[in-house]
Amino acid sequence: MVSVEEVNDALREVIDPELGLDFVELGLIYGVDISAEGSVKVTYTLTTPGCPIGPQVEGQIQEFVGEIEGVTAVDSELVFTPPWSPELMSEDAKFALGF
Repeated sequence: MVSVEEVNDALREVIDPELGLDFVELGLIYGVDISAEGSVKVTYTLTTPGCPIGPQVEGQIQEFVGEIEGVTAVDSELVFTPPWSPELMSEDAKFALGF
């Protein structure tokens, strides 16, 4: 069975091109749900609702998570509640960005 850790590792390949950090470190991944059949749902957000990389991010989530052995389907959901804030970033990301 696919693990949340495997999915998060794949999601580390989804990079914010402006910040140069991955979506996991930036705190932009809000949830990963995995069914017993191998279907994965990723709930994520963007730093701002008007962020122009939205379609690119969805495609990368599909690609990178879909490459995991045992994944049968990938569904991604973009949400803006709760709104993203720098407090959601990992300590490493805060340090890299000067927070």
